Amino acid sequence: MRGIRNDGQTNLFSYVQLEERIPANHPLRKIRQMVDLVLGAMDDVFDGLYSRVGRPSIPPEHLLRASLLQVLYTIRSERLLVEQLDYNLLFRWFVGLSADARVWDHSTFSQNRDRLFTEDVARTFFVRVRSIAEWGKLTSDEHFSVDGTLIDAWASHKSFVRKDDDNSPPEGRNPDVDFRGEKRSNKTHQSKTDPEARLARKSAGDASRLCHMAHILRAKLAGQTFLAFATYNLVRMGSLSGCWGGSCACIGRITPKIAG
Repeated sequence: MRGIRNDGQTNLFSYVQLEERIPANHPLRKIRQMVDLVLGAMDDVFDGLYSRVGRPSIPPEHLLRASLLQVLYTIRSERLLVEQLDYNLLFRWFVGLSADARVWDHSTFSQNRDRLFTEDVARTFFVRVRSIAEWGKLTSDEHFSVDGTLIDAWASHKSFVRKDDDNSPPEGRNPDVDFRGEKRSNKTHQSKTDPEARLARKSAGDASRLCHMAHILRAKLAGQTFLAFATYNLVRMGSLSGCWGGSCACIGRITPKIAG
């Protein structure tokens, strides 16, 4: 018997909770359990970031969970992320929003970036996730891999001038600068617009460009990232005793010599 279409009228109430709609074997369930443990242990960190008076803000746990979804699902903008939160029940469940809760504006991420997405908060979150993985024996000190990449700096070659050059920059928005034939190195030159950027290249045949270096130390068997940092020099990981507030991830008998 064919069912009767009833597109004009919908149910006024829904008696199915979001928890019941998520499959029991969905990978986000395990991720949320770990994230909830970490965020629950960061209450003291969040309390220090907000005033004790005034209008209640959007819970920082919601913003951080939403940002994690943006990374996991490679959502290219915060505007599209908020759009997904509005109609995607899986995303609502992971963030902690009810089916009827109103989603915040996308500009909220920009307003809270300096408060929540700082190096200190990210470091605390990362270290506590790593501690849970170590406690659950999900890591090993026998197999490590070290990788590095170059992150292009927002600085042009024209800004890369000699350190002892006290002359004022050429006038104009995009002046012509002729540096062909000039020997330039990080020891003698520095960018005026991004002093921390360094002239580097990936291989002998690659063109040199101003960039920063990012390094990752990862446990190969578990896929757990132990250490991630950005620098402008080739760093010997064995000498990173002061990295991340004295909590260096080079543990056990494996100590890679060069990162990058």
